Amino acid sequence: MDELLRVLPQLLLPWFAGNARALPWRENRDPYRVWVSEIMLQQTRVEAVKGYYSRFLAALPDVLALADAPEEKLMKLWEGLGYYSRARNLQKAARAVVAAGGFPRTYEGWLALPGVGEYTAGAVCSICYDLPCAAVDGNVLRVYARFSADPTPIGAPGLKRRVREELEAVYPPGRCGEFTQALMELGATVCVPNGAPACAACPLGDVCLAHLRKSEREFPRRGEKRPRRRERRTVLLLRCGDAVALEKRPEKGLLAGLWQLPNVSGMLTPQEAVDLAGSRGLQPIELAAEVHKTHIFTHIEWDMTGYEIRCAREGGGFFWASEADRREAYALPAAFRQFLPEEGREETKV
Repeated sequence: MDELLRVLPQLLLPWFAGNARALPWRENRDPYRVWVSEIMLQQTRVEAVKGYYSRFLAALPDVLALADAPEEKLMKLWEGLGYYSRARNLQKAARAVVAAGGFPRTYEGWLALPGVGEYTAGAVCSICYDLPCAAVDGNVLRVYARFSADPTPIGAPGLKRRVREELEAVYPPGRCGEFTQALMELGATVCVPNGAPACAACPLGDVCLAHLRKSEREFPRRGEKRPRRRERRTVLLLRCGDAVALEKRPEKGLLAGLWQLPNVSGMLTPQEAVDLAGSRGLQPIELAAEVHKTHIFTHIEWDMTGYEIRCAREGGGFFWASEADRREAYALPAAFRQFLPEEGREETKV
């Protein structure tokens, strides 16, 4: 295996030089820009991140601006990216960097920052400081599994550490950042998941064991997947004039501290939903729409019924935000945004 791995840099680096995508975070090796991009790209597609990344850097161009940003501004910039704890940890880490007088320049230093795991630390250290630190994510594991025909299940304990150590042993001095990005790029654009990888365009085709054995689709092997827990929820879109009722979620747990539309566990009937609004003193005057949506988190799936209820007055202990104010200042997770007509949903009139 050591001999097989040693050919990776000589095959991947020329390929990357001619095939790398032009991405905004690749314009330079500034650690702030690279770090922000790596956090955004976790669990999120590259195409979805581009717009967010540009807006984020325009609003918070450096680590000091991020450290000083009001939480509502930060959450609004992150709205729609999901996994909001990433944004909070990003700011915690920014404050630690400012307090320390600058970014760390070692793998261990990066790993000590809030929200920075082994992958992010490896990516930043190799790309920005040319250190031989591998960044092993799903893309890289997939490349490795096919290249070496490794039968180890992708989620097996210790696999990432083993792959990282094996790759770091062949990192090319002076070109560590390019090698890290080449591995990422190959997994993202050629050695893709689901369906057939583009083996004809792969620079590793002549040495990839899975390809040579015509078993590409058998790798990576996957262990037993734990089913998601399903929950039913009722969401209330309460309107008074052009204002919508919002409330804050608890500071701990799923979507911690974010704004939400009022909601309860279980699936209420239309009349039960109207009665619930009435119990908060809102004087419901019209049940305007009913809509059914699903939202999938990593381990939970919400089956949601939403009721749009027009009310005669504000109150009920909610915060009432106009559409313009909500769009400008209040971050609402996608699970709840999909119930807003201005977000483009289709209504079922009742």
